[in-house]
Amino acid sequence: MQILTLSRTAMATRFELVLCGEDTARLRAAGQEALDEIERLDAQLSLYRRDSELSGINARAAKEPVKVTPQIFNLLQLAAQIHDNTEGAFDITIAPLMRCWGFINGKGAEPAPDNIRAALDLVGMRHVILDEGSCTVRFDRDGVTLDLGAIGKGYAVQQAAEIIREAGITSALIHGGTSSIYAIGAPPDGTDWLTAIRHPADPEKILAKVGLKNSSLSVSAAHGKSFHIGSVEFGHVIDPRTGYPSQNAVLAAVVGPDATQGDALSTALLVLGESWLPELIDENKGMKGLVAKKDESGEISVMKIGFEDRKTG
Repeated sequence: MQILTLSRTAMATRFELVLCGEDTARLRAAGQEALDEIERLDAQLSLYRRDSELSGINARAAKEPVKVTPQIFNLLQLAAQIHDNTEGAFDITIAPLMRCWGFINGKGAEPAPDNIRAALDLVGMRHVILDEGSCTVRFDRDGVTLDLGAIGKGYAVQQAAEIIREAGITSALIHGGTSSIYAIGAPPDGTDWLTAIRHPADPEKILAKVGLKNSSLSVSAAHGKSFHIGSVEFGHVIDPRTGYPSQNAVLAAVVGPDATQGDALSTALLVLGESWLPELIDENKGMKGLVAKKDESGEISVMKIGFEDRKTG
């Protein structure tokens, strides 16, 4: 059994593949094709590239219906469905608020309340008109801007997994920045791929160990881009319903069959917090979820549903 590891940087993160099989040339060809697809999707979905398909939508959709590829239209439809299913906590029109809070190309800064209200007026899937018959996207006002950052990485991982699976490879692991992971089959020496969800304040500690087999793990966290006002930390995950950075959790994780859906749902879970976790699990049979929150003293508590107790030493 051969084990091949490949990697590439895209979507401002490092994607890695671990491929197992008897034919190294076949593994390499499938892995390179999968990485090429991730790179292609980065160029297509990036908010930061002026020549991306997403930037074209953002520039024109308030003026006229913009025809998009069926692949992108289906992704936008899925995003709209998840928005409805998460009480609006997941919203791909979040970009005006991200820009307002200084999280686009920056670490953030507190804006004036009037600026928050103005940005909030541009946020909401009610402003996005998807016409399935013509495969077009239209905005109902100037300033609406799509940002696929909370679903794009999971989508890229899922598409890469499909390419690898179609190549006949039955044992592989794919991750983007360790926060979006998909496992195909099992590793050569085990029943599942063992992954870890690390403590948000201390990476040496593990909140949970997760065994994956033909399933995904998506982790969303408030740290990374953040700033403090007094003792309060404001992270880059903004609640699209209020216009303010979410304070309900510091980390959320979802295990399920699809990395695209998992990426979006872990973001929604981070925004909604532990009160929404039972509903998420009830509505998505077989899914697992975990939420970590910080109390006023700084202590981290964890709520999890569906995770098996595994030794974390």
